[in-house]
Amino acid sequence: MLPEIILTRYVTPLREGGSLPAIVEADDLGTYVIKFTGAGQGRKSLIAEIVSGELARRLGLPVPELALIHLDPLIARAEPDPEIQELLRASAGLNLAMDYLPGSIGYDPAVHTVDPRLAGRVLWLDAYTNNVDRTWRNPNMLLWHGRPYLIDHGASLIFHHNWPGAAGATTRPYNAADHVLAASGPDLAAADRDLAPLVTPGLLTEVTALVPDQWLADEPGFTTPDDVRAAYTRHLLARATDRTWLPETAR
Repeated sequence: MLPEIILTRYVTPLREGGSLPAIVEADDLGTYVIKFTGAGQGRKSLIAEIVSGELARRLGLPVPELALIHLDPLIARAEPDPEIQELLRASAGLNLAMDYLPGSIGYDPAVHTVDPRLAGRVLWLDAYTNNVDRTWRNPNMLLWHGRPYLIDHGASLIFHHNWPGAAGATTRPYNAADHVLAASGPDLAAADRDLAPLVTPGLLTEVTALVPDQWLADEPGFTTPDDVRAAYTRHLLARATDRTWLPETAR
């Protein structure tokens, strides 16, 4: 399971994020970037962060460590900004934390490069999870100690915003035209050959089990959180089996 920590201090907002994430400190003395359940994108954004992020980690891609973080709404009393106060109160309970990488810099495709093998694997993952938010305008990649790290997977798994139509999205093609690594010579064929066999029912069951029950409860059309997990597993397994969604350069 993901580690569980307690928020002890709200440090500063990261206003470049649409969901107003923030840097916080926790009771394990660590510093984290927190994503809030009370933000506009809601809990499904955090589900996507866990499923896609932990799937990436298990496929060998660099992702900051994730944790579940408990937020006491009394923290809001110390914040002078009414918008932040409202967000903290709306996010009481369990939220998502990502390890803060001090000194990291944003990936700039005009300056930085990624080797074709890694570029292919990142593009494969984004195509597989239908991540529409790793473009040259918004790379969602950090460089830390000279190594790229993938962040912000909340815009992936867009099928879960319309479960009745999820089956029709299984083979939906992925448009890689604006992907930040499209011009890096990504070796998609090698990535597909190496990564697709690793996506097994066991792997998907393991990853979906990391999502807290309370973020899956009361999902329309499902009876229990495990029913929702099974739906994620079925969809992602079908997508891993029929890979007609791969960008044309990989076929």
